[in-house]
Amino acid sequence: MAKTFLGKNFLLNSDTAKELYHQYAKELPIIDYHCHLSPQEIYENKKFRNITEAWLGGDHYKWRVMRACGVDEELITGGAGDYDKFLAWAKVVPQLLGNPLYHWTHLELQRFFGIDELLNERTAPAIWERVNALLQGEGFGARDLIKKSKVTVVCTTDDPADSLEYHFKIKELEDFDTKVLPSFRPDKFLEINRDTFKPWLSKLEAAGKAVDSYGALLEALRERIEFFHQAGGRVSDHALDTMEYQETTLREVEAIFDKALKKGSVTPAEERKYKSYTMRFLGREYAERGWAMQLHIHALRNTNSAMLKRLGPDTGYDAINDGPVAAALAGLLNALERDGALPKTILYSLNPNDYPALASITGCFQSGGVPGKIQFGTAWWFNDNKDGMIEQMKTLANLGVLGQFIGMLTDSRSFLSYTRHEYFRRLLCDVLGDWVERGEAPKDFELLSTMVTDICHDNAKRYFAFPE
Repeated sequence: MAKTFLGKNFLLNSDTAKELYHQYAKELPIIDYHCHLSPQEIYENKKFRNITEAWLGGDHYKWRVMRACGVDEELITGGAGDYDKFLAWAKVVPQLLGNPLYHWTHLELQRFFGIDELLNERTAPAIWERVNALLQGEGFGARDLIKKSKVTVVCTTDDPADSLEYHFKIKELEDFDTKVLPSFRPDKFLEINRDTFKPWLSKLEAAGKAVDSYGALLEALRERIEFFHQAGGRVSDHALDTMEYQETTLREVEAIFDKALKKGSVTPAEERKYKSYTMRFLGREYAERGWAMQLHIHALRNTNSAMLKRLGPDTGYDAINDGPVAAALAGLLNALERDGALPKTILYSLNPNDYPALASITGCFQSGGVPGKIQFGTAWWFNDNKDGMIEQMKTLANLGVLGQFIGMLTDSRSFLSYTRHEYFRRLLCDVLGDWVERGEAPKDFELLSTMVTDICHDNAKRYFAFPE
């Protein structure tokens, strides 16, 4: 007998899975330790003028499939009206069976707006009116949506030179208990050969003092890391599109930095040395403060140069990168371990072919006293779908310790994306339930429920040790 689409037992295919989800996972609060939400919008409790602004603005997941369905760019990122853009999206949705966007779209309509109808060209006008009426009423601002999703911690993604003005303002709110904490995202100064490097140095100088040498840069970064720490930050995040590492010396890197200031660029070999030494410096600073370092590896960015020129970055033209990862990653972790300064580290790759390498490398650098110190992170970006999440969990279970996993994050710019945690939790419970049904795991609910609550919430709470 076919199940009801998105019914109570969606994705749950055994009695064990159903009990684990409904009794233990469903009501757990959310720790969103990596996202791209705006602290300003959280502070201001931003009200969305309509579902298009809340749903389609900045969502390159949706933009990509709209383009694949032949939708004109005017109706995606162009100047078309909000209703026309929503209608264009509604026409695309029925074609998305098998894509997680089909599930996520209808989960968000159900969970936030109480709408059970399928979205398509016929139902779009009524759904547009119903959702917009709710968005204009009470209880649907940015902070309200966070509360409704039972989120206890949000870690935004922030430039080292940021003032963190809105993080401090959020702390003063009397009616909002969710911790909104900064994450240190230093990509712009690591990319020494990009056009953004010198402008970023100027921005950093405006936040502190002159950066006219590599030593001055390191001192400025140390001050900014401490500033983030005092603001409650306990996480960094690095986008490493290629994974490279090379042993070098401080003197060499000082000369490379001076060359970049004078000539505007350095050789690929010099860039590799600069990044390697600087990552070691950052790792030591993170370890000293008990932070977790996130490494996001193997995104192939801005593949379509014509559209990059037209729309800019982060508009849906990134892809999965390939290339070597294991030796360089192990080299970086080994250097930090050798220095006695390896921080808690979370490894993600956009290329699922890297999963076994990442999961096996985590086992080489674990240490007593910090359970799950080196994490094989959750399925990321193009992989945060049903198959990708299951593959990541099974790879971790096969090569490491699933019970120490810190679970799901949103990695999203949308306040409606918290249903992805439900999606993940259902899949986790189904995997465990399937093992029980096959006789591969005991039907011991004390054991199973502990694993579920740990992975969905408690492990992350212990791992990050966010300030109270």
